[in-house]
Amino acid sequence: MGSGNIGATNVLRAGGKGLGAATFILDVLKGCAAVWLGGYLASHWMPSVPLRTAEAFAALCAVLGHMFPIWLKFRGGKGVATGFGVFLFICPWAALASIATFVVVFGITRYVAVASIIGAAVFPVFAWFLVTGVRPPFFFAAAIGVSLLIIVKHHQNIRRLFAGTEYRFGAHKPA
Repeated sequence: MGSGNIGATNVLRAGGKGLGAATFILDVLKGCAAVWLGGYLASHWMPSVPLRTAEAFAALCAVLGHMFPIWLKFRGGKGVATGFGVFLFICPWAALASIATFVVVFGITRYVAVASIIGAAVFPVFAWFLVTGVRPPFFFAAAIGVSLLIIVKHHQNIRRLFAGTEYRFGAHKPA
């Protein structure tokens, strides 16, 4: 239905607030669980790999799996909620700063795509300044990679924004 996307925004539009909220929460939890499990397994099977590196690898895999699931012929979501979940587990302050940016941008523009793109773009900057402790290079590479993947997955939204046809929340659909 709707755009055909499995993400929370489309489910919200096509199925209502409850289903949209459930989709968002489950995608966030999926991301958190994937990173926790990846870190746990790596600590037992590959103890020489820094935990944050293993978690970053699990984060990248979780977002890629959400975006390109085999069982949906590689047509998944855009990774925003799952990306938020993976980084909420790894670096909560940076993830919360990024989602706060999303909320502010959405409140101003009423475009989910614009808020998602900007929230994803600023995440690596927040991570750079707000992550403490061990800071392996792969962690930042994964943060940048996930952010870029989310932005690239919004390519159709970007085209519609430039064409002036992107859906704005609260606006009525043309007849």
